[in-house]
Amino acid sequence: MNIPYLYCYLLLLFLVPYYSQAQELYSASFGDVNNPAIIFLHGGPGFNSINFEITTAPVLAEKGYFVIVYDRRGEGRSTDNSAQFTYQQTVEDLESLYTKYSIQTATLIGHSFGGIVATKFAKTHPNLVSSIIFAAAPIRMQSVFKNIIETARPYYEKKKDSMNLKYIAMLEKMDTNSIEYSSYCFSHAMQIGAYSPKKLLPHAVELYTTFRKDTRSKKAFEMNITAPKGFWKNEQYTLEDLNEEVQNLKYYNIPMYGIYGIEDGLFSSLELEYIEELLGKHNFHRCENASHSVFMDTQMDFLITIDAWIKKSKYQLRYR
Repeated sequence: MNIPYLYCYLLLLFLVPYYSQAQELYSASFGDVNNPAIIFLHGGPGFNSINFEITTAPVLAEKGYFVIVYDRRGEGRSTDNSAQFTYQQTVEDLESLYTKYSIQTATLIGHSFGGIVATKFAKTHPNLVSSIIFAAAPIRMQSVFKNIIETARPYYEKKKDSMNLKYIAMLEKMDTNSIEYSSYCFSHAMQIGAYSPKKLLPHAVELYTTFRKDTRSKKAFEMNITAPKGFWKNEQYTLEDLNEEVQNLKYYNIPMYGIYGIEDGLFSSLELEYIEELLGKHNFHRCENASHSVFMDTQMDFLITIDAWIKKSKYQLRYR
């Protein structure tokens, strides 16, 4: 990563305060409220649901679902300078959507960090969750950071990038629990193209082109730097390991699935195998030509797969 960009990123993360005015939690719905409900939980911390809202929510609703998207409190369009950035408040906010839209239960699609939030919510309110779909969601955060470093080193060696190799050497000696460590790792992930497939399929090219033409898409790339700081301070989210919590959710017979892009640079092949074993072979799907934004990179594969899973989960629910 070039030095000016990295310095600017860290300056924003550690020194610049974030100002906002409190408002109602932003959310939007698509489809008939009488259809099975799906709630999309965006990644981050610090991002928003705009990309899924523009590209995928309307199409998913056309398949016979009632789709809800929202931005977590203090993130995206849910600006709130009193946001606590705790799992408790996040769970309470998510629960409020059930009341707002008069739904009894819903499938939670947790994208990236949203998968962690989905797990915390299901742990507290298992009766409100029809199923959980982990979409490019980390199960073991430390494994993600380790893979980024192990991938970045040969990338920089091939480019003979001595400066970034020094940064990698520094990372390997840092406290892996620190927010500096996680921030540097994610910065290098962006630098080496970990979030994008090597080549987009024609349908994905068309989808991304349409997305960028939408005036709302500009906000999709805006990051609230207060959120990762808050969740790190209050919840130590960079140390999350969901194994035990996922295992415990099995006792509630909550169907859980995982859909991941093969070219997602955040996950090693061994980590994907680990997640597959945790969720079950028939509950796990790898999307070819897809990276972190799996619902955009291979949208048709994504839609077909989760539609089949949700229909399948109806049979499991009768035993709860």
